[in-house]
Amino acid sequence: MGKLGTFFKDVISEMRKVSWPKRKQLTRYTIVVLSTVVFMAVYFGLTDLGISSLMEWYISL
Repeated sequence: MGKLGTFFKDVISEMRKVSWPKRKQLTRYTIVVLSTVVFMAVYFGLTDLGISSLMEWYISL
């Protein structure tokens, strides 16, 4: 049990050293991440649709 207590004390000590982002930074980073996810989802969705259409065309020959 002593090692577990020491572990949590060390975790608390390290968490106090963390420099947390300000609200403006956090908002900016969130927008960047969400826009990247949406862009990648649309890109891969369109790529998948294109490849599926190509395969359906090839199979129907």
